[in-house]
Amino acid sequence: MSGWSEKDIPDQSGRVAVVTGANSGIGYVTARELARRGARVVLACRSEARGAEAVDRLASDVPGAEVEVVRLDLGDLDSVRRFADGFSYDRLDLLVNNAGVMALPYGTTADGFETQFGVNHLGHFALTGLLSPRILGTPGARVVTVSSTTHMMANIDINDLNSERRYRRWTAYARSKTANLLFTHELSRRLAAHGSDVVAAAAHPGYAATNLQTAGPLMAGRKASERFMRLGNRYVAQSADTGALPTLYAATAPDVPPDSFTGPSFAMWRGAPRPSRRAPWTLNDRAGERLWSASEQLTGVTYDALKV
Repeated sequence: MSGWSEKDIPDQSGRVAVVTGANSGIGYVTARELARRGARVVLACRSEARGAEAVDRLASDVPGAEVEVVRLDLGDLDSVRRFADGFSYDRLDLLVNNAGVMALPYGTTADGFETQFGVNHLGHFALTGLLSPRILGTPGARVVTVSSTTHMMANIDINDLNSERRYRRWTAYARSKTANLLFTHELSRRLAAHGSDVVAAAAHPGYAATNLQTAGPLMAGRKASERFMRLGNRYVAQSADTGALPTLYAATAPDVPPDSFTGPSFAMWRGAPRPSRRAPWTLNDRAGERLWSASEQLTGVTYDALKV
């Protein structure tokens, strides 16, 4: 793994990939590099206009790339179902659950869930479940979910998943990122119990310069925070290209272990991919089972082929 870069991505010809939030940042770089290696990539984006712009940019970056944009709003379960119902491929080699929101003012999704938990976890939980027949039917498929080192700030509260008792934007974000890792842990456990060769893994970008950092302050009108985040992105953060490497490693490198967590090598902040530390509560079987059960109830999406 030492010094691994996008040049080490194996040939992806014949593979079909879905990348959520692929119109910018980590998602765009992930989609671009998969397409560069020959994958057919579906850019799943909330805004079709921004998705179309990303496709044009990607066609310029990678002439001949096989890419398309399909609308997906992870904050609306009807949109998630429409995406899955309209998925036209008979295989799905790679699902990259990348899209997310961070430290937003309190709000709710179209289905009434707290926005960060609803988008970052429940939307991806539902998407993966609805696409699971294609994933399970594709030899060597992978599901890669993007979390964050911020998950170490807070465990989930199974009795208050939607932060109804008290809302703190960074705690809610941390809990949603813990949920991403618990989802990966429980999905890995269920896949193993059913003898599947599908690999569920997680990754994080460290501190990478994307629009994720500024969206929350912009929505809240916190101009000082927005300026601070922009300065951090400009002078401290690594690029989105480098920040995407852990995701690309988890998605494509040979022999990636199930339930692994890949991040940058230097202080989990920047650099080439390597195994990353994670909070012990993200490896708790009972917590994973309880979150899974609650997520099925909240979304109405059940993983029938992976029941335990």
